[in-house]
Amino acid sequence: MPRPTRSSQKAIKREEEDVKDVASSKPAKPAASAPKRKADSQPDAEEPLANGSAKEEQQQKPKKQRKTKVKVEEEAMVLAERTDVSSLARAMYIGAHVSAAGGVQNSVTNALHIGANSFALFLKSQRKWANPPMTPESQEGFISQCKQHRYRANEHVLPHGSYLVNLAQADADKARQAYDSFVDDLARCEQLGIKLYNFHPGSTGGDAKDKAIGRIAAQLNRAHKETQTVVTVLENMAGGGNVVGSTWEDLRDIIALVEDKTRVGVCIDTCHAFAAGYDLRTPEAFKKTVDAFNDIVGANKAPLNSNRDLHANIGTGFLGLRAFHNVMNHPDFQDKPMVLETPIERKGPDGKTIEDKQVWADEIKLLESLVGMDPDTKEFAKLEAELQDRGADERRRIQEQVDKKAVKDTKAKTKKKRGSKVKKEETSDEESG
Repeated sequence: MPRPTRSSQKAIKREEEDVKDVASSKPAKPAASAPKRKADSQPDAEEPLANGSAKEEQQQKPKKQRKTKVKVEEEAMVLAERTDVSSLARAMYIGAHVSAAGGVQNSVTNALHIGANSFALFLKSQRKWANPPMTPESQEGFISQCKQHRYRANEHVLPHGSYLVNLAQADADKARQAYDSFVDDLARCEQLGIKLYNFHPGSTGGDAKDKAIGRIAAQLNRAHKETQTVVTVLENMAGGGNVVGSTWEDLRDIIALVEDKTRVGVCIDTCHAFAAGYDLRTPEAFKKTVDAFNDIVGANKAPLNSNRDLHANIGTGFLGLRAFHNVMNHPDFQDKPMVLETPIERKGPDGKTIEDKQVWADEIKLLESLVGMDPDTKEFAKLEAELQDRGADERRRIQEQVDKKAVKDTKAKTKKKRGSKVKKEETSDEESG
């Protein structure tokens, strides 16, 4: 299941909210028609003052603001209306990884907020191992919200696994901990009527890759026996270090060891694929990459083959707009959930970093506009140039970092090679002597 963008420091990783299933929470409802007005303020409680009245002190001190019902409704106002997918040349279901803070039912509201036709979420806090069970209120709220707003949870909702989980873990205790968290997520999927579950394959921990792949497959086989319907979706990775999944061959080898092939799939992360060396930028390169995927597995902000997992906004990074035009017009990708994980952080008026979800709302519309668009028109060329110009400084900065690292790695390899050669020559001299 391809997705327009992603990363190890991705937008969803930046989501610093725990997913809390609160027993008292109720299904949230969109407030598209809520009137805009300033939130009410609550003054501090009065206290005796030495030099004046409590009232005078309150007038001098800034009033503490608390989030009122109206303020909450303002924040829930729709930033973009959902597109009727039937109006597109291809049935592309585009969304983003939204917050599920306060209960999984709130993810539906947050998807509506940005005009998404699909969405990803965390089913529980991805920052800790122990999580309370999902409450009946959250479960019922999610199901009813999806039904009310016509989200097909079994097709277009793609939960993401915890970053703590490593199914390739060799240590017995840590492997048990990872498995328990993983299978708990699958059980939550089934409670919510969700059929797809996306996760990172794992890390070798320095062990041989074939052994790590064997452990991943063994954990999947065990999890499939303990659950009923969820399809475990392997995500391709950017590569580097001990990461498993940066090549189509890694994914193929895991799937080969999975006993029930109907319970396993693949999520293609465009950022990860490009960073791992799979080009997507031209129709020819895109076809070559997809053909390789189909042959081997079956049917970005970082430079090509850099192994850097960095996400850029659509069209501004090294991938460019044409890569996303290729994705949006590939027939095999229709009817699949496509999830944005592009950065949405912006500096507010006070200099503090805030999340601007209008970015996602606009990018969903941008991607939808590419469906059926002729890339050889002046309109496309102008849009492509504008987006590339917007990201020029950032691309230049990242390219300099990548080039600098490449030079450093080359020097290190040369030094190591020379050291090895000297040692070999010394050994030969000793033998001659």
